[in-house]
Amino acid sequence: MNNFTQQLQQLPKVELHVHLDCSLSFQVVQKLLPGTTQEEYNERFVAPENCGSLVEYIKCASASIDIMQTRKQLELVTLDFIEQLKADNVIYCEVRFAPLQHLKQGLTAKEVVETVNETISKATADLEMEVRLILCSLRHFSKAQSLETVQLVRDFKDTNVVGFDLAADEAGYPIDEHKSAFEFASENEIPCTCHAGEACGPKNVWEAIDELHVRRIGHGVRSYEDSTLMEYLKEKDIHLEVCPTSNIKTGIYPKLANHNIDKIYRSGVSLSVNTDGRSLSNVSLFDEYKNLNTHFDWKLKDYLATNLFAIEAAFVDEEIKEKLKKRILNNL
Repeated sequence: MNNFTQQLQQLPKVELHVHLDCSLSFQVVQKLLPGTTQEEYNERFVAPENCGSLVEYIKCASASIDIMQTRKQLELVTLDFIEQLKADNVIYCEVRFAPLQHLKQGLTAKEVVETVNETISKATADLEMEVRLILCSLRHFSKAQSLETVQLVRDFKDTNVVGFDLAADEAGYPIDEHKSAFEFASENEIPCTCHAGEACGPKNVWEAIDELHVRRIGHGVRSYEDSTLMEYLKEKDIHLEVCPTSNIKTGIYPKLANHNIDKIYRSGVSLSVNTDGRSLSNVSLFDEYKNLNTHFDWKLKDYLATNLFAIEAAFVDEEIKEKLKKRILNNL
């Protein structure tokens, strides 16, 4: 390992966009499904190099969701996830998942959130790491399901639960069923993000901003195709949660060299670097950082800038943001 690679490894990192149900390590799968071989794990829990579409990529998460249905399973997966963050030197993370996908064995949505929330608190109590939760509705969910999810965010106010997201098949389902949930979020001062500008173009990013009034966009990489939108993102300081490897796996770009992340970053738009799914994309933040150095010659100052962007966009108060900034800057 050369000096630069070592510096990347040790760099304090911030992650805003990662799905819990897409981040099960081989070790935790072996605990939950004893006897699973590495080959079986790679086949069932890791997405192919090119899934061809976002829908196919999302389907790869179903095996993980199936073994996240009891309190014990959720606890083990959450503990494992935090171990992955520790190994990656992540100092702040917002991890997201859809509670309503974890009710197959009798848990209530409240019990699901309670389990993950409490496990995070216990696991990070003695760590120099902050982990928060974003609860997701999914595009194919009904209006009632979206409202139930955002109400859970309100019910868990002042815990690790900090925000609301709309995820899943952007191309297949419009946002109409979910507007009420975002209105509820606005009325209750719940911070929101929304997956947009990933499988579809800039129009969907405009829609998320204009109709859902979000200040953060999950992915948003297709924004680069609209210069007016790019200027608007800068002017309004709207943050893009970019997940480079995931975008290659879903076929948005054929390879990393074609990705828009560097162009977006150089244009001055606020963005962060994220994994989306640590197992599904088979990647850590360290890997993402190395790849950006290889393909776009990113230096330490570039990771510093994007991590500071991420802290500014985080769904936490100014006091925590200042502490995180100090930790990032003290590492220089």
